[in-house]
Formats: sequence, structure tokens, C-alpha cells
Amino acid sequence: MLRVVPSFDRIGEENAFAVLARAGALAAQGRDIVNLGIGQPDFATPAHIVEAGIKALRDGHHGYTPAIGIPPLREAVARDLHRRHGVEVSPDAVMIVPGGKVTMFMAILMFGEPGAEILYPDPGFPIYRSMIAFTGATPVPVPIREANGFAFSAEETLSLITERTRLLIVNSPANPTGGVTPKAEIDALVQGLAAHPGIAVLSDEIYGSMTYDGEAHVSLLTYPEIRDRLIALDGASKTYAMTGWRLGWSVWPKPLYDAARKLAVNSFSCVNASTQWAGVAALDGPQDCVATMVAAFDQRRTLVVDGLNGLPNISCITPKGAFYAFPNIARTGWKAKALATALLDEAGVAVIGGPDFGVHGEGYLRLSYANSAENIARALERMNRFLSDHAPG
Repeated sequence: MLRVVPSFDRIGEENAFAVLARAGALAAQGRDIVNLGIGQPDFATPAHIVEAGIKALRDGHHGYTPAIGIPPLREAVARDLHRRHGVEVSPDAVMIVPGGKVTMFMAILMFGEPGAEILYPDPGFPIYRSMIAFTGATPVPVPIREANGFAFSAEETLSLITERTRLLIVNSPANPTGGVTPKAEIDALVQGLAAHPGIAVLSDEIYGSMTYDGEAHVSLLTYPEIRDRLIALDGASKTYAMTGWRLGWSVWPKPLYDAARKLAVNSFSCVNASTQWAGVAALDGPQDCVATMVAAFDQRRTLVVDGLNGLPNISCITPKGAFYAFPNIARTGWKAKALATALLDEAGVAVIGGPDFGVHGEGYLRLSYANSAENIARALERMNRFLSDHAPG
């Protein structure tokens, strides 16, 4: 009998993909499904980026590249960070990886072991907790509360640190809530971390280009006092509608860079060459495509929030970033996952139950508004009909 090591019993999943598969199966049966479950831009990758990838293939970029990424792309990442945040980042601190999850995987592997504690946002991206548990470390959820605008609280975060804490994960703009943590709160967190110099910080900034209402994204890279222990995660998937290209990057402090390089060598070897050249075109090329997508998301954000607040027993605060709404369903009388399942099976609307993002996600659903205004309107109409027919007695 084959015996897999016990740590695999602790590894979780990302249920958005399970919902996507279920929605696809129902659609294959002839059902009309509106999918607001998957966090994927509904735009095509901009043409100049696609052409750069094709040109790279035609120019013969078919072989291995350095495990840390081609120099032109690492240089382009450094330029982009300077342009957006005014920070100086050496290309030698940048690592190119196949998607954002790889940086999470590397960072959590470096600091996760039995006896260690790792703090992560809850509700938050489910892979955080999954990977922490896989390493044998103790996952310590940092509550992300609606009352705080779904921003993290520096005071509450710092209060959860113990002598066993090895890594702190932060995410702003955030999945699944769309929360953006204001600068004052980040200032307070960084100031408090001065008392804990042995704790590394993983800042997931994959939605950093998607903020609204004048809310600025504050990168932790702008805080020199933690740069020697900060891992910054970013990538092309959301900003440039390149989810399937699998292109991410991260900035590492010098003491950790070589360990990350070794993990790259031992796992994925390198990111495929043509994707990397497409990444250069994305970062160095015109950025109006990003502005166009974000403007469309902003219009849909208004549509979805107004629509949700008009549904029976639903309330929804306005998200400040990303492309997710996180409505409160507590007054419906439903548990979140049961409601998500019923909406898909009976109303033909795919959404994600809040508990798939952590214990503090109960009482909420996640809706992605990375879909057309027409589809969002259809989904809201179906949800209204369903909730009206299933009102609490």
C-alpha cells in the first residue's frame, strides 16, 4: 500500500476552482450559469503583450532561462516599483516566479515548522492557511473585520505576536474582501514590528494596481526599517489580465534571496521564456490598458454594491480595492456555504462562501465583479428572486 507523508493530510485547497468546475459542469448540462466566483479578469491580455510573447517565440527564446528570471524582466520590475512607489529596488533582489502562489510557498516553507507560529489574514486567501498547516507550523488567524472596513488592525495584529511567531502575512488590497488598509494603520504596524526584529513579513500586493475612490495602495517596500526582512509579492495575473500566463515576481531581502533561488532550482527550474518577454512588454509598455480595466471594474463595483444592498436581508460595504465584494448575509438566516451552494444549484449564480476564506468568513459571500455589467445585473436579479422566495420565517 502506498503511504503518503502525513503532512499532506493538512493541505487544503482553493475552493474557487471547485466552484468553477461545478459551474462548468452545470453549464455543460445546458444550465445558464453566471459565474461571479472566480477571481479572474474577464478582459483579454492586451495585444502588445501577446505580440511580445509571440515575437519571443519567433526570435528563438525556447530554452531555459536563469532560475531567478531574465535580467530584462527583473530590471523592468525594479523600474515599475520605482515608478509606482518611488522606491529603489535592485534587480538582484527580484525573483521571477510562475505566479503569485510560488512566493507564498517559498516564504512559508522558509519559516514554517512544528512549534512555529505564522500569522495570516482571516478571511484571506485560502492558500496562506493551507501552506502554513502543511509545514507543521501553527496558523494564527488575524481577524479582518467589516467594522474596520476590512482593513487589518495594527493593534490587533501586534497583540497576536508571541515568542513563537516567525512570519506575518499581510494583504492589501485584499482578497476576498476588497479591503484596503490605510497608511496610518500600516505605519502603526511597522512601528510596532520594531519590537519584534526576528519576524519576517510577507506582503501580498498582487492587487496593488486596483484601488478606487482615491484610496492609495501603500507598499510595504516604502518602509526602509523592515526592508531587511520583507518579502513583497506581486505579478501580472490581475493587473494585466494574464492569469493563464503564470507570471509573478517578488522582492526578497538579501539574507533570504539565495534560499529562494535554491527552491526555484529544485522545483520549477525557471519561468518559461516567452512569458517573461511578454512581462517586459507589460511593465515597460503603455499602461492605459490597466487604467481602462480598473475604470471598468470601478463601474461594476458601483453596480454590484448598489445591487447587493437592494437584496433582501443583505448588506455590503463598498470595497476600496481588488475586484471583490464581500456582502454580509447574516440576516438571511443561511449559513454562507449552504447559501452559495443553493444559489449555484437553484439560481444559476456562482459565488464563494465566506468560510472558504477562513473562520471569520462565516456570514459572508464573496462575489467577483470581474464580469460584464450585463452578467452582474442578471446575477443580482436571480439572487433577488431566490432570496425573496427563501426569506426567513
